[in-house]
Amino acid sequence: MSDRRMPTVLLAVGHGCVDIFQGIVPVMVPFLVAERHYDYVAVSGFVLAATVLSSVVQPVFGLLTDRWVMRWLVPAAMVCTGLGVALVGAAGSYPLALAAIALSGIGVAAYHPEGARLARVVTGGDHVRMSWFSLGGNVGFAFAPVIATPVLVLGGLAAAPVLLAPALLGVLVTVPLLRRRAGGAAPAGGATRAGTAGSAATAGAAVGGRGGARRGADDWPAFGVLTGVIVLRSIAFVGLSTFLALFVQQRVAQDATAGGIALFVLYAGGAVGTWLGGRMAATWGRLPTMRVSYAASAVALAGVAFVPGPALLAFVGLASLALYAPFSLHITLGQDYLPSRIGTASGVTLGLAVSVGGAFAPALGAIAQASSIQVMLGCLIVLPVLCAALALRLREPSAPARL
Repeated sequence: MSDRRMPTVLLAVGHGCVDIFQGIVPVMVPFLVAERHYDYVAVSGFVLAATVLSSVVQPVFGLLTDRWVMRWLVPAAMVCTGLGVALVGAAGSYPLALAAIALSGIGVAAYHPEGARLARVVTGGDHVRMSWFSLGGNVGFAFAPVIATPVLVLGGLAAAPVLLAPALLGVLVTVPLLRRRAGGAAPAGGATRAGTAGSAATAGAAVGGRGGARRGADDWPAFGVLTGVIVLRSIAFVGLSTFLALFVQQRVAQDATAGGIALFVLYAGGAVGTWLGGRMAATWGRLPTMRVSYAASAVALAGVAFVPGPALLAFVGLASLALYAPFSLHITLGQDYLPSRIGTASGVTLGLAVSVGGAFAPALGAIAQASSIQVMLGCLIVLPVLCAALALRLREPSAPARL
């Protein structure tokens, strides 16, 4: 494997070893209901603890990494993320369990700005290579039910410390890459395959805020609209992933394994969707890909909510593909809208995408508690419709000036 590809692979693996823990939290929901008898609102609090703190502190980490080199933060965040999930099994009370999950969320927040910055250096901003970095995180999501469900089925929540293993693997594969970067690895050069003006100009540029290798006007209004898209998409995905396993158990089979299969379809579809989004953007452009994807997401969510029996799994897969196709495009668009604030853009577009929706999890849990999970899922349909409408207001970023 070439010197340019190996760092991308290592970054993708490390990203997966972080994001697997975000996927594990929804896997734990049915076990928390069964073993500790929490209701829908209570278990949604775990999603809140895992995500809202992350969404609050994520931009802070982005600002910090815009000012200082913090390579050590990547492996440290991995350990923090895994440790939080591992401690859930030993937490004897609801507040302690919430604190453990919050610790995992802090680890996620700490990882993403510096991880995305490192990916930008390695890939040069290329859409396809950046989609591989994002793909690594979504593969981690996909493997969460595959790894966590058997562990929890066999050992219950008491076996949660076993789940620390992926975090240790992430550290193992990332440390050599950090040594390489510390030794002066340069960012990959060349224009992006999509050929868009903003992204082509950013390819080969050094990371914004360190050394001033590039400059350009920050487009905060456009970045604000993009952030709105990300927030709405996050709410839809968090609502779907949090209650999907329980919903499938109610509609398909009274078995934790059935819920795990549904989550695997959701997360695996996300991995494929991320890759597909990069390819589609390279052919048709980022914004057309986003608009079509969010329109398809609305149809898919309707199928999940209202199609009976095992057939709903097909719509779970479609929803996952459509919700994740724009995932890596959010990252490159955000970085191109804020060319002098790459860390801040990364903290919002990459981290916020999987965290801010958790702030709305208790409200979604309350809807499910007062009516049903099906009604709550039906309410999610409007969110990707709004995403598509907001995406119509966006334009491709202008090319930043090179020094």
